[in-house]
Amino acid sequence: MHVAVVDGDVSYPTTSGKRLRTLNLLLKAARRHQITYVGRCAADSDEARRAPGFLRDHGIEPILVFDPQPKKSGAAFCARAAANLWSGVPLTVAMHQSAAMRAAVSKLARQSRVDVWQVEWPPYLDMIGEAIPGPRVAVAHNVDTLLWRRYYETERNVFKKAFFGMQWHRFRRFEERAFRRAARVIAVTEKDAGLIRDAFGQPNVDVVDNGIDRAFFASAAGPRDPSRILYLGALDWWPNLDAVGLLLDRIFPRVRDLEPGATLAIVGRRPPAALTARVRHTPGVELHADVADVRPFLGGCGVMAVPLRIGGGSRLKILEALASGLPVVASTIGAEGLLLRAGVDYVRAEEDEMAQALVRAIRAPGEMQEMAQRARGGVLEMYDWDALAMKLEASWERSLQMSVTRR
Repeated sequence: MHVAVVDGDVSYPTTSGKRLRTLNLLLKAARRHQITYVGRCAADSDEARRAPGFLRDHGIEPILVFDPQPKKSGAAFCARAAANLWSGVPLTVAMHQSAAMRAAVSKLARQSRVDVWQVEWPPYLDMIGEAIPGPRVAVAHNVDTLLWRRYYETERNVFKKAFFGMQWHRFRRFEERAFRRAARVIAVTEKDAGLIRDAFGQPNVDVVDNGIDRAFFASAAGPRDPSRILYLGALDWWPNLDAVGLLLDRIFPRVRDLEPGATLAIVGRRPPAALTARVRHTPGVELHADVADVRPFLGGCGVMAVPLRIGGGSRLKILEALASGLPVVASTIGAEGLLLRAGVDYVRAEEDEMAQALVRAIRAPGEMQEMAQRARGGVLEMYDWDALAMKLEASWERSLQMSVTRR
């Protein structure tokens, strides 16, 4: 089968959970199928330099489109946001529109027969012209309507809250149309799949969970520092910045009051300048940006904190931590969508409970380590990329069969 994957964010190097998921599933599927990858990036980017060779070496044909997404900061972004007030389209969807991506997809369709088109975000269905043959599969790494609702619910600034509320309702209308346009939708959790079926009227939803590379994380072993707390996540993603803000404002200061020797390691890509400056003047906090390998942090820290208030899909970082034997303290939303048991596989703690839970983890590392080791076996068994890729391929087959039946 020839599958063309259309992506607004080139997934190599793997500097985010979304990239890890997309790349690992395609690497497995490329052993059995012809994969063409149409990805979008800047011509002078690390992705443009490194991705083509890596993908070809692994049996994936890359087509890179040098049309970077507009920045989400600065005067130009503010102007776009202001203009969007009079639009019915969500701001982020409008910012992703790309004539260059449409042209690349159209050229591929003219030159090669594609059996199935997969988009890595539902708005990229717009890049595939109506006249192009083949079923469309949309991957919902998150349900954006849910994300924007949570932005709205947690925001206190009245002007931001009004903006988030407007985007929430626009995404609800947009996703209802987009999900119904796809032949199938791939959700990452059963909860998201149920929402797509019940709230958006798309019955053809398959679940392909996030996963982990067993061999890669098996080597992330200690020695651990029980007093070192880890936060891991892409720092150009607002839900992660919101969680880091909670840690720095409320949670970590309380931990330090009770355990003065505690430290916090924040690890992630593209931190904003304001966060870099803040960490520089915050005792006990380290910032490690754009690291090549997260395993030294997964193996050396005593506990991972995941105090997310905003999120969708599921958290790869928790799977990676438990696959590495690192104990996890997470909020309900932080651990949402994962087949994990609170109090058995991880410690569940909301914002007002998180500091005390982290202090207990520091003071009782042996107990926490036993919990992590119990969880590790289940994670390695349930969340293996090989099995998950087979689920994705089965979804492609169903989409193709539906398309053939309707002709």
